[in-house]
Amino acid sequence: MEADTANTLYETVEGHRSGFVALVGRPNVGKSTLMNAFMQQKIAIVTPRPQTTRTRQLGIITEPHYQMIFVDTPGIIRQPRHKLDAFMVESAVETLADADVVLWLVDVAEPPGPEDAAIAARLKELGVTANVILGMNKLDLLAAAEVLPRTEAFRALLPDAAWLPFSAATQAGLPELLEMLVARLPEGPRYYPPDQVTDAFMRDIAAEMIREQIMMQLRDEVPYGTAVQILEYKERPNDTTYISANIFVERDTHKRILIGAKGAQLREIGAAARAEIENMIGQQVYLELWVKVQPKWRRDENALRRFGYTNL
Repeated sequence: MEADTANTLYETVEGHRSGFVALVGRPNVGKSTLMNAFMQQKIAIVTPRPQTTRTRQLGIITEPHYQMIFVDTPGIIRQPRHKLDAFMVESAVETLADADVVLWLVDVAEPPGPEDAAIAARLKELGVTANVILGMNKLDLLAAAEVLPRTEAFRALLPDAAWLPFSAATQAGLPELLEMLVARLPEGPRYYPPDQVTDAFMRDIAAEMIREQIMMQLRDEVPYGTAVQILEYKERPNDTTYISANIFVERDTHKRILIGAKGAQLREIGAAARAEIENMIGQQVYLELWVKVQPKWRRDENALRRFGYTNL
């Protein structure tokens, strides 16, 4: 019986479509917000800060006639400042070559900038423009009189691409965008079981949710210089989960800021992160956090590899 069940996981109907959709764009255009909206649950962390997303993450939607695998990528910047930035840009660009559809997101509330033009040039250089949909996000922030000139300005960057204005925040235009994406998927089987929604381990998502709260609660350079490493993730009796984690910063001053007076800031971060993790796993969580200094870790290849930032 178990073998028969396993064999039915990937069975599909005639004409079934499947494939990978790469979400690319400059930082802070709403890639993670869009993926979460399509998934109807929180898969990727979201903050108002640019470069919140550091690694590729999958969001898997399975319906009877299609399976769509979203690949959320870090924001593409023109001039990486250190090895972590270079890793993030490389992660995003590498995704383009393997994607069946590229959803290039722009912030239509702002005029096209140099980074948008650089991404358009990169897409042309890679020869993937035929598979690109230009998604103009944040339409809700644009005055009606600005819609036509702004959309025309972005379309001029990649004239051959299909395009659609929408709002991930209000979900206006999302059904139409989903239809466009499904129509461009090739026919094929399911790559993942129908109940799987991501490829990330729970411990990795927990680490991201801790980092999300650091990004939300701290200012200036401190959040960008932090990395979270889960030490232990263990389910215990009575529907409880124990998680311990190290938060690495680059300077002693950053450590003091993150901990706060008598540990107040660290407790606040921990409480908010614990609530997010509990909501995700549906269990009570006991979370312990420690803060350690790792000087210049964003420029250290060995440290990046240890924290999971490597494309090797």
